[in-house]
Amino acid sequence: MTRPFIRSIQVEASETNNDLPESNEIQVYEELQEAPEVTKTNAAPRNSFKYKSSHPKELIIGIKESPRKTRSSFRNEDSLVGLISMIEPTKIEEALKDDAWIVAMQEELNQFQRNDVWTLVPKPKSKNIIGTKWVFRNKLNEQGEVVRNKARLVAQGYSQQEEIDFTETFAPVARLEAIRLLLSYAVNHGITLYQMDVKSAFLNGVIAEEVYVKQPPSFEDLACPEHVFRLKKSLYGLKQAPRA
Repeated sequence: MTRPFIRSIQVEASETNNDLPESNEIQVYEELQEAPEVTKTNAAPRNSFKYKSSHPKELIIGIKESPRKTRSSFRNEDSLVGLISMIEPTKIEEALKDDAWIVAMQEELNQFQRNDVWTLVPKPKSKNIIGTKWVFRNKLNEQGEVVRNKARLVAQGYSQQEEIDFTETFAPVARLEAIRLLLSYAVNHGITLYQMDVKSAFLNGVIAEEVYVKQPPSFEDLACPEHVFRLKKSLYGLKQAPRA
């Protein structure tokens, strides 16, 4: 019985190691003699896999019926890094198909809960119920790259009735002259000034009016789908939101 693997190793050793002493060659041959013989019974079966030009369908992850995507088509696709979407949905139905925007909407509702913005109550009969809407925006960095998906729940303030749902709508902002006076006073007396930005600032303003809004679209309470929210604090889109 021939030993093809022994013969190939001996030839390779003789070709690559011509300077080896004779004792090393004998030692290698003796070790190979102890190796088990390769017969047809214990030989490895031949690989029957056939290479194909297309990827096997059983190994495709995702929708198998979707067309093949080229490199240029991926520019409008969602980014899988950190669950950041590159597309700004215009409707809630589009946002619900993307996990990144679902997470963004849930973060917005968590802000409502932390700030104690509203409370769920039965729908009153003689009160104006204001609708709500989701607005989706991509936040960019200095390089113009999308770094965060922002979903904001806003009230449809156009349906508010004056003297019932709101009274004053002005925003209490500082005059430019007052800011200049403050900066001059700080420089003259060596005072350090700090500037800060409040996240979801409108959700911190308490409102005096009795305002009711509908539940967020696609996030209704399954136990009380007909209930509405009574606002304790201001909401983006309300007429009195800047004043609060």
